[in-house]
Amino acid sequence: MQLIIGGAYSGKRQAVRKLYPSKKISWVSAYEGIQLGHWQNMWEEKTLLVLEGWEVWLRDEIEGGRCQLDVIREGYRHTLEAVCSEENRRNEHAVVIMLEMGRGIVPIAEADRSLRDVCGWLQQDAATLAADVTYVWHGLEKKIK
Repeated sequence: MQLIIGGAYSGKRQAVRKLYPSKKISWVSAYEGIQLGHWQNMWEEKTLLVLEGWEVWLRDEIEGGRCQLDVIREGYRHTLEAVCSEENRRNEHAVVIMLEMGRGIVPIAEADRSLRDVCGWLQQDAATLAADVTYVWHGLEKKIK
């Protein structure tokens, strides 16, 4: 699994297309209203899987109030582990795009703080699981792992 992380509109999608110029992509995006639970069904054979919009999926979980933050993190970490496992089974690549948020700014609203915290924890989990981590800033990619 590869993690691509960066701020909003920093060029993360373009970085994926640049890294895999001739690869067909199975794109699972919360920004298009796709639920994360559908990723396995949407990953077509011989394609690159790209998962993006983690902050949207996490916000939905937090606002739903069904679980504690550590339980939410654990569930999403298991999803990342499943992506890695399926990637190995298929001998295909998977890319996780995550939005770096906060940059040290602490939001006033509790729900926003919770989202920032869970996103940060999940990004740490993704970075640990990922074989490669690329940070994108102003359209420039820097491999950091």
